[in-house]
Amino acid sequence: MRLILTSIIALSTIIGLQAQAVKVDSKLPGYKKVAGVTGNLNSVGSDTLNNLMAFWVEAFCKQYPNVKIQVEGKGSGTAPPALIEGTAQLGPMSREMKSEEIDQFEKKYGYRPTKIAVAIDALAVFVHKDNPVREFSLQKLDGIFSKTFKSGHSDIRTWDQLGVQGDFQGRPISLYGRNSASGTYGYFKEHALFKGDYKDTVKEQPGSSSVVQSVSTDKFGIGYSGIGYLTSGVRAVPIAATENGKAFSATYENALSGDYPLARYLYIYVNRSPRGMEPIVREFIKFVLSKNGQEIVVKDGYLPLTSNMHAEESKKL
Repeated sequence: MRLILTSIIALSTIIGLQAQAVKVDSKLPGYKKVAGVTGNLNSVGSDTLNNLMAFWVEAFCKQYPNVKIQVEGKGSGTAPPALIEGTAQLGPMSREMKSEEIDQFEKKYGYRPTKIAVAIDALAVFVHKDNPVREFSLQKLDGIFSKTFKSGHSDIRTWDQLGVQGDFQGRPISLYGRNSASGTYGYFKEHALFKGDYKDTVKEQPGSSSVVQSVSTDKFGIGYSGIGYLTSGVRAVPIAATENGKAFSATYENALSGDYPLARYLYIYVNRSPRGMEPIVREFIKFVLSKNGQEIVVKDGYLPLTSNMHAEESKKL
């Protein structure tokens, strides 16, 4: 799905600057506390959303001290089984559910899971901060990360093949990525590898922070993760949608125009029966979608929903 969205390139440590660069839509409603919300919730799913879920939970539980929510983020692929088995009420995912996952849920409950977009991410390709590479196309990323080259691009294994000279001349490209349980793994495979297969030399990491940390300590490394994991040790490289097209950074203006090609929604899936949603689940999602929740999105380095997006997602409650 191609999104028209907002984004930011800034150091994740400079949270104040991030908050200034991306403004939460003034039309978003603030969250209004209601009476009688108590109980326990479990959240199982996306690592990309793990920190954001923790921040949302912390703020929500300040509103409702009698609520307890546990968060586990081992990958988007763990969300559907947890929702189906009833071991989780919240299923954060950085990709959409696959048709077979939806079918399994529907077979169990007789209706489909409810997908709620809760934030926007510009999936970034990171290199070491001292790497001068100027840009990538999606086709070049296919040549770098893939062994099947579905885009038609040739194999790329060394930095000089990308025009990087000096210390990088003839040096092999170190590849870092996620494991197959990750929604980010699946999204990158679909959009940057054109549904091809990863090279066997990709070093699979347990989480997004591990990918970024690995690249920050490996001068010849490259990896991908959500923009919210950007640190001062890495640089997000501009990306072009086509081989000879113009490359765009994940900036506010470029994302608004839809020019940045690796943009996606982040989701929370829930079990909403025809009779409605559990009050505690409904209130948590209302909080996440509210101005309060979207301000947390910005502070964590991700991108907030617009008021129009909020209106669409709120209908699902």
